[in-house]
Amino acid sequence: MSSKAGSASSWHVSPSLRRMIAAVAVLVLLGAMALDTKVIRIGSAGDVRNAVFSAQEYGKSEFPKVQADVEARAADAVTVATAIAKDRATAEKEYGVAAGVGPVFSVKFTGLVGEGKSGIYKVAVDGVPDTLLIRVQTGPAINGTELRDATGKITFGQFTNQIEYQDAGSALNNEMKKEVLSKVDTSALGGKTISVVGAFKLVNPKSWLVTPVRLEVK
Repeated sequence: MSSKAGSASSWHVSPSLRRMIAAVAVLVLLGAMALDTKVIRIGSAGDVRNAVFSAQEYGKSEFPKVQADVEARAADAVTVATAIAKDRATAEKEYGVAAGVGPVFSVKFTGLVGEGKSGIYKVAVDGVPDTLLIRVQTGPAINGTELRDATGKITFGQFTNQIEYQDAGSALNNEMKKEVLSKVDTSALGGKTISVVGAFKLVNPKSWLVTPVRLEVK
């Protein structure tokens, strides 16, 4: 009896020892937390306050890339129009970039400017079907996200939220106005011949609204 009682008492942990074990466990936990903590100096590159999205800076840095991409992939408007009329699905795969409700096509053409309203001009392009209406938007309001979507390289996942994604599209439009349209008297294009490189979203195959990345008056 006495032997068993002595054995059981030898496993008894005193309150002071328990407190010591708890203190050591806390120290170990704090040490692990310290090793896993990254110190970021205010104003450094890692400071999240430096990551605030600037639409203006985005447009300035990204528009030249979009412009170059659209110009590189732009196909002649007659070629694209003929391909769409023949087989829309095949034309979309060959010349378009998938973008939500409709693919975006990059095209180039030269034509005679006709009637304009609110900065949107009809352009007569030789060789396209008579049933096709081609229009070019020149501002002051530039609508749509064709420039954002034309390359297929700008995606929603690159932004924090939908607002930034929309702002990116507007920023590219605004930078285009600054770099392209500001150099042209867009109020007096009627009756003139222009050369355009730009992008349009294919919603109605009989009506294109082109957002230019380059526009020159001949």
